[in-house]
Amino acid sequence: MIKNVVFDVGKVLVDFDWQGLFRELGFSQEAYDKVAEATVHSVLWNEFDRGKMADEEILKGFLGQAPGCEDEVMRFWDNLGSSIKCYDYTLPWIRGLRANGFSVYLLSNFPRRLYFQSIEELAFVEEADGAVFSYEARLTKPEPEIYEALLKKYKLDPTECVFLDDTRDNIVAANKLGMATILFRTKSQAEEELRNLGIRS
Repeated sequence: MIKNVVFDVGKVLVDFDWQGLFRELGFSQEAYDKVAEATVHSVLWNEFDRGKMADEEILKGFLGQAPGCEDEVMRFWDNLGSSIKCYDYTLPWIRGLRANGFSVYLLSNFPRRLYFQSIEELAFVEEADGAVFSYEARLTKPEPEIYEALLKKYKLDPTECVFLDDTRDNIVAANKLGMATILFRTKSQAEEELRNLGIRS
């Protein structure tokens, strides 16, 4: 029996619209492509999520991967938080689940700098029963240890959890640990799959 709903955050509860931010910052197409490859599409972004490296090291790496676009990288770095927008449905969804007797947890890859720059958009975190973010755990999905960190921290039985994430690899990892899983595409699709598990919000 499912008692706990575990949400990913990015692209599930908030939009991570770095593309829109690049446009707002006035990047040319060339700069857009170079900065994307140097930052959000780079292996280094996963280390940014992980939180083991100092921000200064991460920034140096991003800058080194985007020669000629240092100004654009710095503008992105200084305005990271503007890429996060909480969806209108997020807070009512969490509150509805909890009102119906389900516990709500968050498990997300999220860099420290991005978290604290977007703290207002993440106000719903306080409404959840608990959360594990990658920068705190120093682990990233789909590494099994980060799921285990959540289960251990809150003494959760994986067979009593359903995990929602927009990335298939992350879903597969959770499933291997015994969680029910939903590959998130839209709220209505996710709600329908939750209802099939006996969960109403």
